[in-house]
Amino acid sequence: MTSGNELRLLPWSGPDNKPCFLSTEDAAGYLSRLADDIEETQLDLGSALLAHALEVLAEADPDPEELHLLATDLTGALRDAVRVATSRGHRLPHPAHSAHDGPPADSS
Repeated sequence: MTSGNELRLLPWSGPDNKPCFLSTEDAAGYLSRLADDIEETQLDLGSALLAHALEVLAEADPDPEELHLLATDLTGALRDAVRVATSRGHRLPHPAHSAHDGPPADSS
């Protein structure tokens, strides 16, 4: 199991677009590495798409069909980026104190 019995949200969906999860303590295992590689690819594709979007939006009179396709592609890239951020955020170490405890005391 992953630390704290938490599951890793994987960067792909299952049947009916349902999220897929991985339970393992082996961050170097095959599925963990595959998920890392796919996350990296998704983020790289999102960056390239963002650059393309900036070019299209800089045009004086962009084609409405191209804008629709761009919006569709950007929506998919944003979905992937949010999934990657959610997955990585869940795997960050938890702080020793909670947010409502306030900042640590100044030791100076």
